[in-house]
Amino acid sequence: MANSRLRRGGGRRELVSRSLHSAQHCLDSRDFGTAYAHYLLVLNLAPELKGDVKETFQYTLFRWAEELDALSRIPDLFGCYEQALELFPDDEVICNSMGEHLFRMGFRDEAAGYFHKAVKLNPDFADAKENFYRVANWLVERWHFIMLNDIKRNMAYQAAIQKVVSLGCKTVLDIGTGTGILSMFAKKAGAPSVYACELSKTMYELACDVVAANNMATEIKLLHMKSLDIEVPKHLPERVSLVVTETVDAGLFGEGIVESLIHAWENLLLKPKPKGQFGNCEEYGQVIPAGAAVFGMAVECAEIRRHHRVGVQDVAGIHLPETLQFRSPAHSSGDSEEAIEPYTTEKMSRVPGGYLPLTKSFEALTVDFNNLQELKSLVIKKPVKINVPVTRAGVLDAIVIWFVLQLDDEHSLSTSPSEETCWEQAVYPVQDLPDYSVRPGDQVVMEVSCQDCYLRIQNIHILNSEKMMDVERSSSESGTLPLGNEAELCNALASLQTSKSDALGQKCTLESTEIALLNNRPYHEAFKAAMDKVLSSLTPDRSSQPMDVEGRGGEVTSGGDQNPNSPRATPEPLFVLDVSEGFSILPLIAGRLGLVKAYSSVEKEQHRVALDLISEANRFPRETLEFWLSHVEDECAVLQRPKSDKLWSIIILDVIETSGLIQQEVMEKAAISRCLLQSGGKIFPQHVLVMGMLVESQTLVEESAVQGTEPTLGLNIAPFINQFQVPVRVFLDLSTLPCVPLSKPVELLRLDLMNPYLNSSNREVKVQISKSGQVTAIPFWYHICLDEEIKLDTSCESSHWKQAAVVLDNPIPVQVGEELELSIQHHKSNVSITVKQ
Repeated sequence: MANSRLRRGGGRRELVSRSLHSAQHCLDSRDFGTAYAHYLLVLNLAPELKGDVKETFQYTLFRWAEELDALSRIPDLFGCYEQALELFPDDEVICNSMGEHLFRMGFRDEAAGYFHKAVKLNPDFADAKENFYRVANWLVERWHFIMLNDIKRNMAYQAAIQKVVSLGCKTVLDIGTGTGILSMFAKKAGAPSVYACELSKTMYELACDVVAANNMATEIKLLHMKSLDIEVPKHLPERVSLVVTETVDAGLFGEGIVESLIHAWENLLLKPKPKGQFGNCEEYGQVIPAGAAVFGMAVECAEIRRHHRVGVQDVAGIHLPETLQFRSPAHSSGDSEEAIEPYTTEKMSRVPGGYLPLTKSFEALTVDFNNLQELKSLVIKKPVKINVPVTRAGVLDAIVIWFVLQLDDEHSLSTSPSEETCWEQAVYPVQDLPDYSVRPGDQVVMEVSCQDCYLRIQNIHILNSEKMMDVERSSSESGTLPLGNEAELCNALASLQTSKSDALGQKCTLESTEIALLNNRPYHEAFKAAMDKVLSSLTPDRSSQPMDVEGRGGEVTSGGDQNPNSPRATPEPLFVLDVSEGFSILPLIAGRLGLVKAYSSVEKEQHRVALDLISEANRFPRETLEFWLSHVEDECAVLQRPKSDKLWSIIILDVIETSGLIQQEVMEKAAISRCLLQSGGKIFPQHVLVMGMLVESQTLVEESAVQGTEPTLGLNIAPFINQFQVPVRVFLDLSTLPCVPLSKPVELLRLDLMNPYLNSSNREVKVQISKSGQVTAIPFWYHICLDEEIKLDTSCESSHWKQAAVVLDNPIPVQVGEELELSIQHHKSNVSITVKQ
């Protein structure tokens, strides 16, 4: 027996040795799949070798996973990761990589779990921390913190629930429970049976932890499902007497409250109490909130305007043709059947530059959530036309909407701009009018409806009420106009400012930040000047020479095979590549600067059509602009040579996200770009300065984490949801952020894209305190330096970028004259800022 075991042991060692040799041979020949299979065999036969082959196994796994991903063999990819995690369950690198694959495929909940585990396994693992912070913003949106810190909102809901439970409601269903706070209010009020449903896996698991921590795990039944899928008696033993919910967004209906309440009344709630009839609450069903009234106001607001209407006709010498109509996704026309969110949101009390009311507030809509027939009719009801008198002269930029949520006959919550609540307001930008000016006596006309579960304010136009003839229908109907004097008809038509949606021309939808960028004159002028300097230095004798397109069938000719003294010889163009994100006219600006062949990396077809139209309107030769993605086989490898024997003169990179963070992998892209530049060529920007200052801001503190149990009325929620707090708040506007500056701006870090040897991954910065107070946050922004002289400031008024801020876990008291030392660490695209104690 002993000899047999020895022989078997020797056979195992021999097999392990051969498999290791074969694995290495496969790696050398880049056969990662076979190498991975050999390593699996080795690790299963000889677990004691885990430490020796761990790094090589990880490398093999990651390369094989990349191949499986490229081949769309997704089940095999995840199968490999599951095998790897069985062998290395506490390996943070494998956990993080698994999360990255899941996140790219849209499985954010699952990805967050792996990122969170990786961070727990190694709190200093920078890649996992950055990934977790980015995904946490998707999973637990920042409004959860603001909402839970809203004491007024919490007290109103608690009082309304307490009142109805005390009157006899025994069974409660909380739809879209989130952290479970409303369910716990119901249980604390004495409801015998409480149920709660939550669709998000992350929020459901969070609610389970919160309910357990508050000793209610056995008293509140949590369901991980959509309320529309709940059935009686499959999921609930009986119909309930009370539904509580706060599935309302800034536009009231955007989270599906109407659809969910129709389903609840038909399938989950007891019948409603007849009007005027008395009886025990437990015999009838009801909803909190009981109803809502929607209000609106027309406003002038330059900030909204610059994000939703292109207000320039000439951008750094490039003319934008009138036949090309740009619009934002939140356009007000009703010609789209897509169920897209028809509004954006703003905290109007903090909008940069403020706003000017052009009308008094008006009631747009009311809804009774306890009336099933009203809810059903709401979704099929035709749009209602509303005429609102103009009370002040100005520019019509948007209709701002808010609501009063009537919890019961005693308690209500208003989301008005004048109220300080956790809600923002819904903003419906006005677009497609020939003239946006209004004056007292005019009327703003609009249609209000609830379609596709959204509150829609559409077909907004201006009517001059002094005119006797209302020809408002002329823009949307093909019927005949009233008979009358021809001059009178012309005057009436002239006075009616209707949509240009029927006008001839190409429509192009841009994100609001892309429209703001197009409106950003300093940005384009700076790039024009910087590019002109580089191109002139490369061709000083012909920097303004127009492109010759006469040779070779209208294409740009090389000139390399012709006599340079020949009059037909055409010099080679300079190549410019723009790989900035989204819609960009920088390649067209480059095309104005001499003999240039410019490549755009825009992806959307309508953006390509728009750039072609602009190119034609500016009489560019056809060869001036090309779309680079049609030249590369792999969109992941955009940074390539323009052709086998040429290099780029300029490569334009997007370095800063509009959110205020550094773009991911920007330093890696810069490293590749440097290898693709001709001698004297440049990357734009050439370097970036990270700027920052110290501030005291209670607003940032409350928007970043739940502040103990006081705002949640004694319920223990903060430790659980605060696991998803992130150290950096994004999409801030420092010009309106409620804060007190405690220092002057200082340079925190320099990121050099052209000279990497100037970069450092760690830096200490001493900041002089200019005002006594408590440091709660460190806002930061950027100086984007196209060269040593031309720079862009991402915090300036015309910037399409927002700013960001590191929010400290604990405030630091400081006095005037003191110095606070900051530690700045740069890892890939992540910059961390901490205070050295």
